Parts: sequence; structure tokens; C-alpha cells
Amino acid sequence: MDALVQRDVVVVAASAGGIEALRTLLGNLPAGLPASVLVVLHISPRAGSALPGILDRAGPLKSAAAQDGEPLRHGRVYVAPPDLHLLVDDAFVRLSRGPRHNGHRPAADPLFLSAAAFAGPRTLAVILSGTLDDGARGCAEVERRGGLVAVQDPEESPFDGMPRAAIAATRRPAVSSVPGIAEWIVRECVGTRAAGEVAVDRRLQHELAAFFSARPQEPPPGRLSAFTCPDCNGPLYEVAAPPSGHYQCMVGHAWSMESMVDGQSEAVERAFWVAILRIEERLRLLTRMLGHAEERGQVLTVRRLRQQTARDRDALETLRHLQSQIGREVPAPVTHGDERR
Repeated sequence: MDALVQRDVVVVAASAGGIEALRTLLGNLPAGLPASVLVVLHISPRAGSALPGILDRAGPLKSAAAQDGEPLRHGRVYVAPPDLHLLVDDAFVRLSRGPRHNGHRPAADPLFLSAAAFAGPRTLAVILSGTLDDGARGCAEVERRGGLVAVQDPEESPFDGMPRAAIAATRRPAVSSVPGIAEWIVRECVGTRAAGEVAVDRRLQHELAAFFSARPQEPPPGRLSAFTCPDCNGPLYEVAAPPSGHYQCMVGHAWSMESMVDGQSEAVERAFWVAILRIEERLRLLTRMLGHAEERGQVLTVRRLRQQTARDRDALETLRHLQSQIGREVPAPVTHGDERR
């Protein structure tokens, strides 16, 4: 016999262009909402603490920065602080400086995965404006474990990457304007629904262990890939998970394919800057050595140093040109599902 559950855990993620969408969403939710709302916005680790206040003024629900270990309460909005993942742990809020996901901390996927693992069919997942695809895999897991997903209409999103990725990753997303999503949340939170029993998911538990403990004790449950992690340079394992698989290292950093392309671009750019710096330093040393050799009349040494200097200047010019091209062209994301939605 199916159990009756109340959909009372609402997880919301946004990135670029998402603050106004969050304000609109919370401004349309009632004070007596019978659910807890957890919010992740991609922000810099050095960002201030203004976001909870902005969201608190947006509507009647009380919004505040989440505190590690506090209980989940209905009618409250828990906002992820800078540089900390926000997670659901049974009936409590958890914060973690665990590994970055898709290059972000806080990130959408850890929050959504934890809600899928611990709240299952009680979960409502919402994706708002943002770039790339953080949250898409989390939405797929929420849906797989009996929860529901709503996505801001890409046509009205200032940045449509996250909405389109979430739509592609799920089977039955509710695609709507932000006020329409607020109405959907209110409607789905009222009363109880029949839900089948959801078994413990060991794969999700393994991934979440990176946030709830020091680090996973075993390699990720997948096959070793030919790639390395853009964050730590460790080997990446290809983990079979909806919608199209993802990559995870021993530390716990996790990447979708699209986010990893972006992360690799940043890593390559950093490597170019290091190489440029080293060649510039070498040129300064060669110039100093050349000056000393000329003063001493060392003809052969002068000729050799001039040749080395010319080669290094050519290499530096080539590196600067290549560095300027990094990230200019990013392949279009591979979509899964009906692109017409």
C-alpha cells in the first residue's frame, strides 16, 4: 500500500540573472506555506551576506542564512552562505565545505541530490535563470525518487542554460513563468499524496559522503576515465547517472560534461598564464646575461643568447595568441529529451 506524503521540501537553484527571479518567486509565496524552502545561488566565495536580507524583504516568508544543524521548519527560507554547500540531512539543514560541484560551492546538485536521498517524494525542485547545467542531474534524481520538478520558462529567463538543461534531463517538468512556479509550489504543498516506497540509494549515499564526512573511503562507483579533474588534477571516474552520466574524482569533485568543458577552459587558461609568466622571467634573465656578455666582448656567447632570446620571444607571442583564443568557442550542449518543451 502506498504511503501518504506531504510535499514539504522545496529546493531552489539559480545562477546568473537569478536574484530577480528569486525575489519574484518568494514574493508570490504565502506566509503560511507548509514547506521549508532551501535556496542556492551561485555566488563568489568572497561575496558578502546581503542575499538573505534581499530575499527576506521580497515576501512574507522569513529568509535567513542557513545554520549548520538547524531543524527544517515550514514557512522558512534557508539561504546557502558563500563558499558552503547547503544540504538536506533528514529533518535538518547541513552546511559543508565539501568538494565543489560543476565548479561551484554552493552548487545546485549537492542540495538537490541530498533532498532526493533524504526527502524523496516530499521534494519539489525548482530551477531558475542561470548558465551551463548545474542542477540538471539533481532534478533528474529528484524526479527518479518520486519528487517533482519545475523550471523557469527559458523564453523568459535572462540566462537559459540551467533551465534548458533541467528540461532536457527530466521527463515531466512543469515549465512556467516564475509567478506560475510559485502557484505550482502552493498547489503541490497542500494536502498529501500517495507515494510508493523509495529504497535507499547507495550510489547517492556514496556521493553525499563527501559532504557529510571527511571524504569518500572508496573510489566512485564507475569506470576510470581518460580525464583529470580541473580542480585537483586527480583521475576522474565516469559515473553512470541520469541524464547522461557525470565525472567524479576521489576527492569528490563532480562534473557534468558541459561544466567540465568550462572548467577545463579555466584550467588551460591558468596553465597558459603560468607559462607566459615563466617565459617573461626567462627573457628578463637572458637580456641581463646578454648585456653582461656584450660588455665582456664574448662574441659566441652573445650570438647564442640572441638566438635563445629570439626563440623565446616567438614562443611568448605564440602563447599570448593561443591564450586569447581559449574559451571563445564552446560546443553546444548535448540535449536529452524533447527540445520542443
